[in-house]
Amino acid sequence: MHSLRPRIRILDDDGTIVLGPGKADLLDAIARTGSIRAAAGELGMSYMRAWTLVRTMNAAFRKPLVEKVRGGSAQGGAQLTISGRTVLELYRRIEEKAARAAEPLWKKMKEHL
Repeated sequence: MHSLRPRIRILDDDGTIVLGPGKADLLDAIARTGSIRAAAGELGMSYMRAWTLVRTMNAAFRKPLVEKVRGGSAQGGAQLTISGRTVLELYRRIEEKAARAAEPLWKKMKEHL
């Protein structure tokens, strides 16, 4: 069976994707695992790739979305900032609204599948 999943991307002036489905999934995984390394592993990407994506997001937004957490028994990790949680929630809401808005046309499209 077919399904529709709109892909929303926020681009900067030079076309760099500052937030999209993959970066949002990375933010979700960081929030869940408390670690960029664990989040990268969960998503099947290298730690270096995950850090590159985090740096891109942190640089693009007024306030960083992800911050390192140092020390402790867990040897540190990472967490979403308040801005990171807010941006991720807004992004997911935009995705949901886009999917709902596309639903009538998607029903017509499915007639052709």
